[in-house]
Amino acid sequence: MSSSNFFKTSSCSNPPLFFLLLLPAVFALVYLLPRPYDSWLTSCRRPALPAESLANNTAANGGGPAPDFSLLMGISTVPGKYARRHIIRHAYALQPGPAAARIDIRFVLCALSKEEDQILVALEILRYDDIIILNCTENMNDGKTYTYFSSLPHLFNDTPYDYVMKADDDAYFRLDKLADALRNKSREDMYFGLGLPPEAPRERPPFMAGMGYVLSWDLVQWISTSEVIRNDQNGAEDIFVGKWLNTANRGVNRYNTYPDMFNYRGRQPEDFTPGTIAVHLLKDNERWARTLKHFNVTHGLKHSNLYHIP
Repeated sequence: MSSSNFFKTSSCSNPPLFFLLLLPAVFALVYLLPRPYDSWLTSCRRPALPAESLANNTAANGGGPAPDFSLLMGISTVPGKYARRHIIRHAYALQPGPAAARIDIRFVLCALSKEEDQILVALEILRYDDIIILNCTENMNDGKTYTYFSSLPHLFNDTPYDYVMKADDDAYFRLDKLADALRNKSREDMYFGLGLPPEAPRERPPFMAGMGYVLSWDLVQWISTSEVIRNDQNGAEDIFVGKWLNTANRGVNRYNTYPDMFNYRGRQPEDFTPGTIAVHLLKDNERWARTLKHFNVTHGLKHSNLYHIP
């Protein structure tokens, strides 16, 4: 049969015998044989969550020693900052997991009042499962920090953390440096964060800067049960946390991260310390890009004919 005759007799209503004989083989390949691409399909549907990829809890992942400590990093943000959360997720997921430490990263929001946020944030939760929504109205200095800390003992009653961090969404942390700095610190009555330099004015409580600070779990429990704090939660929030600790003589184990936590200064190497733990005031994409470039976050980018990035 010539090729022209073959195509003339081939139609949807009368498929050629060749294709009928081919169908069983296709069925066997698709449904009966092992499919090495299954894991790829699964990863495309739902990649490793940022918090999961940063957790180096080998005991929970199939054997090995438990982590030295666990830390919940709550990044305070607002519903509409979708692009900022996108950058932060990528920046942390591409960092190597800190050795022998479990760091879970969650974005902290107040109740969603807009319909668009209710839908779009729900998409994020379905995709990443890394958001905590508190029972509060979104605010800067009207109790959100108190609501965050006081809610955690109820949210994680069965699986408490050793430490809890409150961080800003314009701060970038180097997780390995953060873990190394926390590793041998006290697990009780502990505050860890940026202490004010000697020349700083003293109208603020010492050791209280909002870019990011860590409290031990017992202090979080204390905040959640203190009637005094419940009635004293409105004002410049991070200053108020320092006031709570100082008034009650709590947080006596204080660890100063100065000068390795600092405000953004520029793109030059000397603008960053060798032991940088955190860079603050990354208020726009350009500052995020310059900081991530300095720490060579995109070094794993492979050569491809599909793109060219200088």
